[in-house]
Amino acid sequence: MQTYKIEIKEILALVVEIKAKSVDEALEIVKQKYKNEEIILSADQCVAVEINESESN
Repeated sequence: MQTYKIEIKEILALVVEIKAKSVDEALEIVKQKYKNEEIILSADQCVAVEINESESN
């Protein structure tokens, strides 16, 4: 019997409404809020799961 490395990847998603003067400003605001942990995604926001053989095998 052999040992295999299997990778599990979850993709989380959240749509946030932000008031800003431009889309670029809105993106920067959201990036900063995410970096500062003001926006935190959780397991119930999982939109996809991929299970594949790990490339490090």
